[in-house]
Amino acid sequence: MNKLFLFLSCCIFTANTYAQSIVSETEIGESESAVSPKLIAIIPEPVSLMKKAGTFTLPENVSIQASKSADLKQSIEFLSQRITTATGKSVSTPVSVTHPTIKLILNTHEDAQLGLEGYKLNVNPTQIVITANKPAGIFWGVQSLIQLFPAEIESKELVANVKWKAPCVDVIDYPKLGWRGLMFDVARHFFTKQEVKQFIDDMVRYKFNLLHLHLADDEGWRIEIKGLPKLTELGAWSVKKVGTFGDFIPPTADEPRTYGGFYTQEDIKELVQYAKERFVNILPEIDVPGHSLAIIASYPELSCTPDAVNYKVRSGEKIMDWSRGAPPLALVDNTLCPANEKVYVFLDSVLTQVAKLFPFEYIHMGGDEAPHNFWEKNEQIKALMQREGLKTMPQVQAYFEKRVEQIVISKGKKFMGWDEILEGGVSPTAAVMSWRGMKYGIQAANDKHNVVMSPTDFAYLDYMQADVITEPKVYASLRLNKAYQFNPIPASANAKYIIGGQANLWTEQIFNFRQVQYMVWPRAFAISESVWSPIEKKNWTNFVERTEEQFKRLDLAEVKYSPAIYDPIISVKRSPDKQLMIELTPEIDGLEIYYSFDNSTPDRFYPKYTSALVPPKDASMLRIITYKGKQPIGRLISLPITDLQKRAR
Repeated sequence: MNKLFLFLSCCIFTANTYAQSIVSETEIGESESAVSPKLIAIIPEPVSLMKKAGTFTLPENVSIQASKSADLKQSIEFLSQRITTATGKSVSTPVSVTHPTIKLILNTHEDAQLGLEGYKLNVNPTQIVITANKPAGIFWGVQSLIQLFPAEIESKELVANVKWKAPCVDVIDYPKLGWRGLMFDVARHFFTKQEVKQFIDDMVRYKFNLLHLHLADDEGWRIEIKGLPKLTELGAWSVKKVGTFGDFIPPTADEPRTYGGFYTQEDIKELVQYAKERFVNILPEIDVPGHSLAIIASYPELSCTPDAVNYKVRSGEKIMDWSRGAPPLALVDNTLCPANEKVYVFLDSVLTQVAKLFPFEYIHMGGDEAPHNFWEKNEQIKALMQREGLKTMPQVQAYFEKRVEQIVISKGKKFMGWDEILEGGVSPTAAVMSWRGMKYGIQAANDKHNVVMSPTDFAYLDYMQADVITEPKVYASLRLNKAYQFNPIPASANAKYIIGGQANLWTEQIFNFRQVQYMVWPRAFAISESVWSPIEKKNWTNFVERTEEQFKRLDLAEVKYSPAIYDPIISVKRSPDKQLMIELTPEIDGLEIYYSFDNSTPDRFYPKYTSALVPPKDASMLRIITYKGKQPIGRLISLPITDLQKRAR
């Protein structure tokens, strides 16, 4: 009978369209249903997950046994710390024991299916076993194991009265892409070394393995370069401003420039080591020739413009005119001068040290949004164009990029830039990070350039994730359901050359680390699944269910996140008779929206939204709130009618 039951369970699993299945009470037994998680909520979705009968219970004394324990030190320490902190159980790592609680095994003969980062996870009623070819696979297997235990295992303090059980499963898992990145802009606002470490800790929970550090921009230079002290004496500091970045009043000459900071070379070494221990590479970015005001404020002789001697690091005042789109018109010249040989000497000095500090094979050199209007009237640039046979400004920038790439290569590294580097012609060996949609990445891959997909359409985490009334205002929006549609390997691209995908967090409007977390999560869940999981495993409804389970974990881990999926999408239009019509569309299923026009606070006893609303003639405010069943789950949102009327125009 038991064998028949198991056979039927396997058949049911095989017929399922996605691996993360909701476990029925008949499958796990009546007595266990109250303590076992009904939803196996691993993010990113594993390649294969089979639910088996029964559960595993952590004993009072947990033994972790590892083959080649020195190679698995980080996985052992991570797992031990997580178990002891939340459960209070003791953990030991004996060299040999008859039946260890958890076994971590490096394969003596490599499993070709698993590659460098894959793993197998087997949870049985009496033992847990994780196997992999490499230590990274064990580490990622441990992240999945942690997500099988109750959410309280994420707690930073002892949690009482929890039954520490995990469902019995067999998991086979490996990533779709080797480059699974998050970009953290520490230039617009400086974030401390400890905050960068926290960013790494947050990202490895969901199997990201590449931290792209944006280290230089108009607002700050963030890395010590020996022999070029002004970069950190002048270039790392601005006037502190609070409000809407980009609209600040220009600072006066006597306002103190004490806001900012930088990482010493010892700080960088520490961060690189910290990341390495968590199987994360760090990609440094020095953004040139545009976005270089911090460099020019430090060393104005690197500019094409004599007025640069008066330039200061940007504090958030307007320095670009974007009215005609990209590239913008510069109000101050924030570009390095491609016709100035001192620029290449400077970059050689910088990259010599950057290459030694960061062991990762690539250095990102920016190349985006470089304004050309100051170049167009510069005599040095005109002479360069005549000498080199250059006809257009994109060709001038291409000349610059090719020379910079040769400097990067001379340091034993590979060159990468934003997709603008394609515009004037680019070296065949240059790698491209495609941000202006997917088309440039597709073009570059088909031209046999290595490509990392990070398109604004799906992967820009600085964009608003809910209605503008609830968010720091940014010029575009990216809801979670849109981020989940990210496919980094489009059918029309040469997949061989797409080496990765990533999401980017620019920090103009982000002033503190709690807001960093709010902007990253949960949209980075969607990105992690896009770059790790097979595309056929994607299922929006199931993803939402798993995301809600992860919210409980982030609460206990004290990681901030956005609850925007519970806020409706608000759209307004005019009816044929010019009446204002307000439509409220839930992003996820199972929500009900209640509203008021009478300035009071609605709850579930108020009118429920069923169709487009027309405000009463003298109403001044629409208030809405979202419920799931009898519980309020969305934020109370107050929308002035005058604001809605402006949107309709």
